[in-house]
Amino acid sequence: MADPRILAIIGSGETAPAMAKVHRALFERLGPEPVSAAILDTPYGFQENADDLSERTVRFFRDSVGRDVSIASYRSAEVDALTAATATARLREARYIMAGPGSPSYALRQWTGGPVAAALADRLRDGGILTMASAAALTLGIATIPVYEIYKVGDQPSWLPGLDLLGGATGLRAAVVPHWDNAEGGNHDTRFCYMGETRLRRLEALLPDDAFILGVDGHTALILDLDRRTASVAGLGGATVRAGGQATVFPSGSEVPLETLAEVARGLAQGRPVDIGWEPAAARGPARGAATRPASEPIRDEMATLEGAFIAGIAGGDSRAAVAALLDLDLAIEARTRAGEDSPDLDNARSTFRALIARLGEAVGPAGEDRQASVAPFVAALVELRSRARDGHDWALSDLIRDRLVAAGVEVRDGPAGSTWELT
Repeated sequence: MADPRILAIIGSGETAPAMAKVHRALFERLGPEPVSAAILDTPYGFQENADDLSERTVRFFRDSVGRDVSIASYRSAEVDALTAATATARLREARYIMAGPGSPSYALRQWTGGPVAAALADRLRDGGILTMASAAALTLGIATIPVYEIYKVGDQPSWLPGLDLLGGATGLRAAVVPHWDNAEGGNHDTRFCYMGETRLRRLEALLPDDAFILGVDGHTALILDLDRRTASVAGLGGATVRAGGQATVFPSGSEVPLETLAEVARGLAQGRPVDIGWEPAAARGPARGAATRPASEPIRDEMATLEGAFIAGIAGGDSRAAVAALLDLDLAIEARTRAGEDSPDLDNARSTFRALIARLGEAVGPAGEDRQASVAPFVAALVELRSRARDGHDWALSDLIRDRLVAAGVEVRDGPAGSTWELT
């Protein structure tokens, strides 16, 4: 059976815990292991820490997604012929391809007219999954924002010609804008991939009349199934269709026919909102004004399901299943907390989460001839959860995880580059 043809667009956070569940679900669409997967390093290929970024990505997929990936290294169009041929062959062999952060304008210069763009287009044509995130996502449409040149250097708002892989695969005439709900600016507007409303309006006016803007929030994936002709949204935010200065938000959990995106864009451009079951959002807000989103599973039910999966994983010695269930429970709690939920069921889920962390710590304990390899997935999950707790200033949870690791004979060291561990 041929692989499904899927284009997944991630707004940001492609290697954050919130996206691990999305990656796992995409891999599952390709059937049982092994699934050949490649990470394309071009967007960050100019950075001095490119090797570190690649290593972190490989580690994320191994520890958080439970999949092995390789690096298709094509850092520049100036690489030697053997390097270029090796990277291209790896991309053509891979059934799952991802490209992510870096510079969109740099990536375009390396890809346009070369073998990489052709390999990516072939993946969408012949079957498999292409995941484009952050900087790489910007290159997908008919036009690309040169983010650094505008936001950091001060160039006037303008577009670069995009690869238009999106149009070739779906027929949609759109410019893709990830980081749609960005809020890093604090006291100044950095929504819409650091452009803000004023610059976005100027950019929008420069697009062809029949084109629209397709925005994707951070920690969110817009999944386009090219065979089923559907668009679905997963993660913590939404996807936005914007035209004529107006916008409609498709919240997480929604699924519509692909043609609906273009229909909504045409309606907005003509001042004629299309009824899709949600009301149009105000153009100034990435998710503001959206009507009721599809009801999510009650936290108590999701907690019970994930707790059962965790216990079954521990009992069966399936470390990946146990770790995946724990990370998914953390994600479920985080999503509801961000949505403002405050309920006894959510408090109970937090207590259960801490109890499962304790059990995971106990799973690290048993000795064996190759203890390092056997406990690595458990320890890696606990270290990741501890880092997240520290980032969120949840010192009680951070201390709990560290105490459990120490009791299991694991020493954790914190440094500028992150946390490392070793068995004592």
